[in-house]
Amino acid sequence: MQSILFSRRAAALAASLLCLSLSVRAEDAAVASSTAEKLSRVVTTGNPLRAADGAQPSAVLTGDALTVTRGATLGDTLGNLPGVASTYFGPNSNRPTIRGLDGDRVRMLSNAGASVDASSLSFDHAVPVDPLVVERIEVLRGAATLLYGGNAIGGVVNTIDNRIPRQAQRGLGGAAEVRLGGPQKERSGAVVLDGGTGEANAGFAWHADVAGRRADDQIAPRFMSVDGSTKRVRNSAADSHGGALGGSLLFSHGYAGVSVDDYRNEYGVTVEPDITIQMQRQRLASAGEWHDADAPIRRVRWQLSNSRYEHREIEGSGEVGTIFKSRGGELRFEAEHAPITTSMGAVKGVIGMQLERSNFSALGEEALVPASHTRNSALFVLEQFNTGPWSLSAGARTERVRVDSDGDADVGEPKFGPALSRRFKPTSLSLSGSYKLSSAWSLTANLTRSERAPMFYELLANGVHVASGAFERGDADLGMEQARALDLGLKWEDADGSLLHLNVFQSRFSRYIALDATGETLDELPVYAFSAVPARLTGFELEGRWALPAATLPGGKLALTAQLDSVRGSNRATGEPLPRLAPLRASFGVDAQQGPWSARVEWRLSARQNRVPSTDTATAGFGTVRALLSRQFRFGETDALWYLRLDNLGNKLAYSATSVATLRDLTPLPGRSISTGFQVRF
Repeated sequence: MQSILFSRRAAALAASLLCLSLSVRAEDAAVASSTAEKLSRVVTTGNPLRAADGAQPSAVLTGDALTVTRGATLGDTLGNLPGVASTYFGPNSNRPTIRGLDGDRVRMLSNAGASVDASSLSFDHAVPVDPLVVERIEVLRGAATLLYGGNAIGGVVNTIDNRIPRQAQRGLGGAAEVRLGGPQKERSGAVVLDGGTGEANAGFAWHADVAGRRADDQIAPRFMSVDGSTKRVRNSAADSHGGALGGSLLFSHGYAGVSVDDYRNEYGVTVEPDITIQMQRQRLASAGEWHDADAPIRRVRWQLSNSRYEHREIEGSGEVGTIFKSRGGELRFEAEHAPITTSMGAVKGVIGMQLERSNFSALGEEALVPASHTRNSALFVLEQFNTGPWSLSAGARTERVRVDSDGDADVGEPKFGPALSRRFKPTSLSLSGSYKLSSAWSLTANLTRSERAPMFYELLANGVHVASGAFERGDADLGMEQARALDLGLKWEDADGSLLHLNVFQSRFSRYIALDATGETLDELPVYAFSAVPARLTGFELEGRWALPAATLPGGKLALTAQLDSVRGSNRATGEPLPRLAPLRASFGVDAQQGPWSARVEWRLSARQNRVPSTDTATAGFGTVRALLSRQFRFGETDALWYLRLDNLGNKLAYSATSVATLRDLTPLPGRSISTGFQVRF
């Protein structure tokens, strides 16, 4: 598939559209909604039954809350949600971690479909998603992840856009945004356009978007890089651009559509002074839905996608060091049956199937794994029952996974051994429930049993991994990862927007596939090996919001917010802590809204992380202050939002405990910065 709809001048295009939109006569009337109100997160479930199931610990970022907190990567954007951190490998490669679990224990989805890339293979591999064109990001934890397979043991991050339109659109609509500043002197912009005939029963809707971002090396306070530069993180600049086209036919009982997108990202790798990664991901997707409220099968949904991913690691001389390629596709089908009436209430349910395939290869001197092929087929079911104050749901998923290795490409230079094939049969089960104590208070519980087939690199790795500064060795005899998890929650939500959410959880692994040091060295590098160990992760997430009385800010709204989360993980066989876990974290904030103006000041604290493996060192704690200011406008029929963001006001030098140890000292967190942006919606 050829490269489609991308431009290095995306910021200029966005600015042009902004000027066009702002030529409409300005009106002084303030819009009713406010940024401060939207900064409170909406709890969602990710439930394919589209039912409110408060048992699931889940969150969503959308609207103005997503706009003003959006970072360059998904890890930056989500890293301050309860229980969510990131595998911080510099400013360009941050993959979300959930409750201490990362890699292939956190499933990355695009519109609930598989995202084919190589981000789980190495910390320096970025997720091929541009947050600028994402309309909504869902983060699912606990039993809600069961329907997405064993690779979602930790959780699910689902990015949602309108590239395949699902609703009628009359005329032209969309949004445009320009962003400037930040710790990398970012210049970025995006344009999103939607149009159609406006006829829901027999119409057509289309979508187009384009986005681009350029950024310099990241600044950091009181920091000297190993190359002698001060206040600059070496080789951390980036240049990305992408775009998409999509369209749907709309009919009285649903829709059917298709989209094609292209995303390219060229960025430096901070652990190496002269290595640049050139990434490209192209994706062709199709999705549709049919529904009939009177039929035995009330709703049928399907989606089909095919992706081509490639990235090249370019040496300082311009030579290509290693080429990573991944080709894959997915078919997912869901059918919701009509409610089954019982003496106690109705039972709703959905059944489905999923087929996935991926082919991976790494060519070059630093090839860590042989060419491999993974096939996965799955069946799943979810049933939900509500009666009075009770809500109960149960789910199951069974999979068949096959991993094939091509073995050594050149038998004269043995490295990976002969070709081999492994087969696995993971099964996952979940049971969830909630009980409403009153109109404001409720209790929740989730119990899951999950199995995950080992990934190809956990089975087949045998080589130097430059990103981790180690020689990594897989184990072709590994069995499935197995875990049991319990999550208990207490919720209080008031009509004025005040809330209190508490979740405590424990995940107990009988087999946790860990990458541990063996004590050996090879070519002066430490040897790390994948092995299955018993492990346990325990933690909690607490967040609250208190809306102050109206008299506190006459004519406006004022609220206090607070958040506290923690996770502790241990190898139960040795008692040693698991690596790269976020420490105890807290935040305290004040939200204010007066007419079209909104503001937020937040103090974020991260404790010292002393619980680290013997091969790691402690990470110092820190505190940073962030301030946000925004104003809403209305220009005729066009809404607009201006925002100003000040980060790390105290210019604190800080490091992330979730970074791989060999990189942490090379890549501190960003220093003091100011950024601004303007978005129009029409």
